[in-house]
Amino acid sequence: MKSSNIGGQAVLEGIMMKSGDRYAVAVRKPNQEIEVSVQEYKSIVPKVIRKIPFIRGIFNFVDSLILGMRTLMFSAEFFEEEEEKEEERQRTQEEIAKAEKREKRMMNLIMAFSVLLAIAIFMVLPYFLSGFLKKAVHSRGVLTVLEGLIRVLLFLGYLLLVSRMEDIQRTFMYHGAEHKCINCIEHGLELNVENVRKSSRQHKRCGTSFLFFVMIVSIVFCFFITAESQVMRVLLRIALMPLIAGVSYEIIRLAGNSDNPLVNLLSRPGLWVQNMTTKEPDDGMIQVAICAVEAVFDWKEYLRENFAASYDVQGERA
Repeated sequence: MKSSNIGGQAVLEGIMMKSGDRYAVAVRKPNQEIEVSVQEYKSIVPKVIRKIPFIRGIFNFVDSLILGMRTLMFSAEFFEEEEEKEEERQRTQEEIAKAEKREKRMMNLIMAFSVLLAIAIFMVLPYFLSGFLKKAVHSRGVLTVLEGLIRVLLFLGYLLLVSRMEDIQRTFMYHGAEHKCINCIEHGLELNVENVRKSSRQHKRCGTSFLFFVMIVSIVFCFFITAESQVMRVLLRIALMPLIAGVSYEIIRLAGNSDNPLVNLLSRPGLWVQNMTTKEPDDGMIQVAICAVEAVFDWKEYLRENFAASYDVQGERA
C-alpha cells in the first residue's frame, strides 16, 4: 500500500474527493445522471502553517468541517422540492446574493453549534458522569480512565444509533465506496467497478478513525489535569481540544503512510469502528465514487509512478 494523499467524504447521494487544493463532488441526481463539480478550495490559513506538525491537524480539521458542510449543501440542492426550485428561478440576482449570504451565515452558525455540542457531549459530559463514581473510586488515575471509557462508549453509542437511520445507511454506503476507491488505487489496482468492489471499505486515514483517536488521546492528556477547581478542570479539558486534535491528526497521518506492524496494530480499533460508519456500496455508488476520483486525481499516472504499471495510449494496462 502506498498513500495517494487523496481523501474525501460521503454527501447526499454522492461523494466528495479532494486532492491537494482541488475537490470534486459527484452526485447521483434523481434522474440517475451523475453530476460532477470540480472546484478549488482556499484554506483559511496559509499553506506554510498547514505544514507545521501538530499545528496543521487543528486547521485541517477546521477546513474539513467547512468543506464538508459546503459539499453537503451542494449535494442537497439536487433534491429540493419543485416549488423551491421554481422560487429559485424567479429570484433576482440581488435576492440570490442576499440568500447566499444568509445561507453562509447559517452554515457558520450550524458548524459552530455542532462543534460546541460535540465538545459538550464527548468531553464535558463524560467528566461529570465519571464524578458519580468518586464515592467508590478514590484514585484520580482510575477516574480519568473511567472518564475516557465513558467517552468512548458515548461515541460508539452515537454511531450505533445514527447507523440505524435509513438515510444515514445510504450515506454510509457511499462512505464505503469512497474508501474502496482509495484502497483500490493505493494497492496498485486499476480504478474500475470490479476492482473497487473487491477492495476493502476500511481505511486508516478515515475521519472515523481520527475521531476515535481523539477519544483515546484525550485520556492521556486528561492525566495531566491536576487543578483542584472543578470549573478549571472542565475549562482545561476544552482548552486542550486543539492540541488533542493536532496529536490525533499526526497519528492518522502516520498510519496512512505506514505499513509498520505496530502502526497497523494501533490502527485496528479505528478500523473496527469503521464497520459501523461504512457499508458495502452497490455498483451505482461505486461509479459515482470513480467519477469523483477521476475528476481531481490522475490515478493512471499514480500507478505508473508507484507500481511501475505501464499503460497504452487508450489507458489500458499493458
